[in-house]
Amino acid sequence: MGAPAEAMALGNSSQVTEFILLGLSDKRELQVLYFTFFFLAYAMVLLGNLLIIVTVRSDPKLSSPMYFLLCHLSFIDICCTSITSPRLLVDLLFQRKSIAFEACVAQLFFLHFAGASEMFLLTVMAYDRYAAICKPLHYTALMNRQVCWVLVSACWAGGFLHSIVQTLLTIQLPFCGPNKIDNFFCDVTPVIRLACTDVYVTEWLMASNSGFISLLCFLVLVTSYTFILVTIRVRFTEGHWKALSTCGSHVLVVTLFFVPCIFIYLWPFSPSPSDKHICVIYTVICPVMNPLIYTLRNNEVKASMWKLWKSCRVS
Repeated sequence: MGAPAEAMALGNSSQVTEFILLGLSDKRELQVLYFTFFFLAYAMVLLGNLLIIVTVRSDPKLSSPMYFLLCHLSFIDICCTSITSPRLLVDLLFQRKSIAFEACVAQLFFLHFAGASEMFLLTVMAYDRYAAICKPLHYTALMNRQVCWVLVSACWAGGFLHSIVQTLLTIQLPFCGPNKIDNFFCDVTPVIRLACTDVYVTEWLMASNSGFISLLCFLVLVTSYTFILVTIRVRFTEGHWKALSTCGSHVLVVTLFFVPCIFIYLWPFSPSPSDKHICVIYTVICPVMNPLIYTLRNNEVKASMWKLWKSCRVS
């Protein structure tokens, strides 16, 4: 009997029932510092993104496709951060950071579901800016409310399909020990490294799935913004420079979100140092920055928030 078959037999007889999350650090002083940082970051994500959702929903002036998509981006950011941050905050308070096998798989599924949906949504937002700037006469037809709903639904459906593939490829592997995950949440990369069988083919399948999606979306985004820059270079109007400012903020968010994902998921996994500190960028920092970028650099949103604040004070 070959080694893979022996590993499969062993996995059937001693299946791992829980994993140990090693977290970001085992030093108590750093754990306290991390807890303070992530608690404040999670609070900012919740408050900032909820404020954007309430503001967009309450002001009829913010009914354009850009704000419709921004509202959905805020909702996805809340979902992405809520999948990892609450668990991380609890783990930082205790020494033994165990997570049940089923809970680990669920976290992996929902993380890739929300993460891939956000990738697709950011791509749609780039297309929206391209249509608004490069095709202004056809913008109303290209991005009406029905089209927006179809595109957002397609983002969620694409994220679900991607996550299902990643999850099925993971749970079909035998896990018979070790069970220590060198990360602060369950992700495909560190989890499949613990499988007691050859995962070479699985690594390539997962890399081609996650990495290809990340790279393809990023290339579409770069192409969209290239067309936008070319168009703005020809038309030196105040409205187009204002659009360029909005796009510049979007480019910053996209870069911070996609570059770490491409770095982690594009090539097959190897026994390299943990990428857990890089994961902090797209799981925590990006959701924190989105409300700041889309509000502090947008006069319409700031005016609507001020109007909402005054109405709340009066009531």
